[in-house]
Amino acid sequence: MSNSSSQVEIVRQSLRRRYRKERRFRMYGIAAIAVALLSLFILFADIIGKGYTGFLKTTVTLEVELDGDTMYLEDPTNPDEIAMADFTAPIIAALQTHFPEAEGSAANRELARLVGSYAASDIRDLLEANPDLLGTIQTMEFLAHDTVSVYVKHADNPRYTVRLSERQQQWVDELMEKGVIETGFNDILFSKGDSREPANAGILSAIVGSLLTMFVTLVISFPVGVAAAVYLEEFAPQNRLTDFIEVNINNLAAVPSIIFGLLGLAVFIGLFGMPRSVPVVGGLVLALMTVPTIIISSRAAIKSVPPSIREAAEGIGASRMQVVLHHVVPLAMPGMLTGSIIGMAQALGETAPLLLIGMVAFIVDVPDGLFDAATVLPVQIYLWASSAEQGFIELASAGIMVLLTFMISMNALAIWLRKRLERRW
Repeated sequence: MSNSSSQVEIVRQSLRRRYRKERRFRMYGIAAIAVALLSLFILFADIIGKGYTGFLKTTVTLEVELDGDTMYLEDPTNPDEIAMADFTAPIIAALQTHFPEAEGSAANRELARLVGSYAASDIRDLLEANPDLLGTIQTMEFLAHDTVSVYVKHADNPRYTVRLSERQQQWVDELMEKGVIETGFNDILFSKGDSREPANAGILSAIVGSLLTMFVTLVISFPVGVAAAVYLEEFAPQNRLTDFIEVNINNLAAVPSIIFGLLGLAVFIGLFGMPRSVPVVGGLVLALMTVPTIIISSRAAIKSVPPSIREAAEGIGASRMQVVLHHVVPLAMPGMLTGSIIGMAQALGETAPLLLIGMVAFIVDVPDGLFDAATVLPVQIYLWASSAEQGFIELASAGIMVLLTFMISMNALAIWLRKRLERRW
């Protein structure tokens, strides 16, 4: 009886040890998930904390007197007079109405630095378009200088350096109290290309460049990837050659993306002489990188189609090609689309291969076609993040938020397609 009791106790101790191990394992899993969620929260909090101000612009609204004597301009239709006119003088005069005590050349220079360098161009463009406005008073909205914008949006943030003099800070504070300096939605971010000044820089050219590049990538990689997957899975004989091809496809999916950039630089630009920094070359490079991913996901989708579908189609007299094209591929298409969208989302976030083919150029104009000079969102973010100007830091974070929005949307679309189109067997 005692022997039986000791055996029962041994079993109970063994069970207690097993349950303790299971509880520890469960706690390790919960801790790992908590650390992952915490890291994700910190990442998004840092990006949003730095980037939300990138969606805001700082403007200065002034009553500007377009006086010809002040600007040394008599005929706005004369190109020579336009070229020699002083369009900064009316802006300084409008600011002096708020600060009559600001006199002298030094004070004028400090006043002029409250607005961006494109303010004078705004007046010139207005007079060139409407010469009759000469001699009138117009209410005009100008972009504030980058240093003013940083001060307005980050005055209390120790990570940003205030580059305004004490007198300029007092002027800005007074103008903010009067409502002359205000912040609002930064529509320039989505309506213009890059600029040397953060206040006038946008990501429209990068967005259009990314869309054109992704179009080329999709047009090339999806048909090639699906066709290769169908052939390897349904028609290719099982021999050493196909085994060699399959191994290399799996290896290519793990090759660093910069290698594809070197390949594109050597083949498309070096061998074929294609131009640098154009969407068609970027799309070709990213297509080479995306094809292995599409092949692997498409083969997995084809394998998931039950053999009974093939057997039923062959039983009613369908040929092998009809079985594949009319039954197997349509049923595997949801998985193929899911893998393709995920591969495209990965390609959208690539930077290294595009840097090697020259898509790191300073692009102001929005590209009109596949052979126009362009850049893409990741490269634009890289350029802004490496800039010394403080205003570009918040623009880089704002660009990251836009890029993450695109990528999350593409992954959400892939999940929705999978749930919407997949069939359970």
